[in-house]
Amino acid sequence: MPSETEQSETLVLYTLIQDGELIVVENVPARIDPETGEQFFSPQTVERLQSIVWDRRRPARIIQTPVYEFAS
Repeated sequence: MPSETEQSETLVLYTLIQDGELIVVENVPARIDPETGEQFFSPQTVERLQSIVWDRRRPARIIQTPVYEFAS
């Protein structure tokens, strides 16, 4: 992992699929590796993400998104 000085901090869109449901969390602080684009989250951020997902809080909004099948 690159040193923190080589990474830039920004807000990202965090997505995951849990029990077949797409979950999107906006404005998540992360450090981004400029060479690979890999996202790194602080332990506090990971704990908050887990809390948001596991507690099933009321979402700020609900979006509808299309799903495509890669293999045709």
